[in-house]
Amino acid sequence: MSTLSPLGPHTPRIALIGECMIELQQRADGSLQQSFGGDTLNTAVYLSRAMGDRARVDYVTALGDDSFSDEMCRRWAGEGIGLDWVQRLPGRLPGLYCIQTDAAGERRFLYWRNEAAVRDCFTLPNGAATLAALPDYDVLYFSGITLAVLGAQGRERLVEVLAEARQRDARIVFDNNYRPRLWASREAAQAAYRSVLPHVDLALLTVEDEQALFGFADCAAVFDAYAQVGTPEVVLKRGAEACLIRCDGEAFDVPAQKVERVIDTTAAGDSFSAAYLASRLSGAGPADAAEAGHRLASRVIQVPGALIPR
Repeated sequence: MSTLSPLGPHTPRIALIGECMIELQQRADGSLQQSFGGDTLNTAVYLSRAMGDRARVDYVTALGDDSFSDEMCRRWAGEGIGLDWVQRLPGRLPGLYCIQTDAAGERRFLYWRNEAAVRDCFTLPNGAATLAALPDYDVLYFSGITLAVLGAQGRERLVEVLAEARQRDARIVFDNNYRPRLWASREAAQAAYRSVLPHVDLALLTVEDEQALFGFADCAAVFDAYAQVGTPEVVLKRGAEACLIRCDGEAFDVPAQKVERVIDTTAAGDSFSAAYLASRLSGAGPADAAEAGHRLASRVIQVPGALIPR
């Protein structure tokens, strides 16, 4: 396994796999503001902004043939994200979610996604070309939500892709993002995560999600578990607390940036992951990459919604 050192003189190709949904942000007066969001899509946008023309960032998903899907693609293209592997499925729709925030800026999500097009991203005939293309990328990025929405058959095919990609020296990046409502059971989620973790080079983890899914007592237990799997670089995201990093035997403790007023924590972790990954691929060490992640996340949580203005 290899840590995320710079990828050489060529322009790296990065594919992020997952789901973007219609986002409804509930305001204090009860009105709704419509946008788009999803964990891997949020990361793709912030990663594309950070890397600019130093990398090619592609998004891998399935959408419908509706006007919302049209608008998603238009916005992604405007962010410099490649659409080659965005499937458009006739008669289907993207998922939808609503964000409700309390006075402290903490979120509550309501989802409508059971029939979302992404569930067939890798299972319909059109998905074969996507699966064949992914091992040629330099970096593949996915999340626990990706694992949930792809379904059992899609996950099985993703694992095959990860194994082949790593044989071709691709770097595999995983954000744990565990959402219990997306899984039939905790045991099913555990099995799915364990099927992909042996292929991961960089694990970007939210501590609370690791505790909820695997029951780890503390951060040391999380690090021990990933060391046993063999993950060379593990980052524990802890919100307003310092993030903890273990990379090739070295330990780092990087304080978060203080924010006077938190408006909305949506995409805090996604943006951190994007800035961290961009910094590592550009040659920064883990501590400097974490500082970049904290800087971006501190800006994101002071603006409503997942994606702040450029």
